[in-house]
Amino acid sequence: MQVSFYLLSDTPAENQAIQNELSTTPAHFTLACQLCADLYRAKQRVFVYTADQQQAEAFDELLWQFDAQRFVPHNLSGEGPKYGAPVEISWQAPRQNRQVLINLATEIPAFANRFSQIIEFVPAAEQLKVQARERFKQYRQLGVNPQTVNAG
Repeated sequence: MQVSFYLLSDTPAENQAIQNELSTTPAHFTLACQLCADLYRAKQRVFVYTADQQQAEAFDELLWQFDAQRFVPHNLSGEGPKYGAPVEISWQAPRQNRQVLINLATEIPAFANRFSQIIEFVPAAEQLKVQARERFKQYRQLGVNPQTVNAG
């Protein structure tokens, strides 16, 4: 299992560059959209895990508003084609096997070990940083050595 933590800058100008026109959207959600697009182009099946239904619906809506040149076929769990779109979004455990987990929740999901690649975020907000550090420690306790990626 490969785990990557994307570190987001707390410099407002850099966050705005990441957020672009979706200024009310958390920077790590915007980055997650970009990663979904990149992973889709790389023919990876992605599961985006959210804290709750409201967050799942908000992320679904964000992907619909994302760059038209980089459309990402996606759906909420239980919607769409029989075997799901390349990107599935849910606040519940996935029904199908996928290679990549993008975790937008504040805790590691119980089913995380079903994925070969996990993407986590370290947002700029202090409370979210504390939660990310805790997840980092938990992965280490599971015998995984997470890598960090500077996202700007």
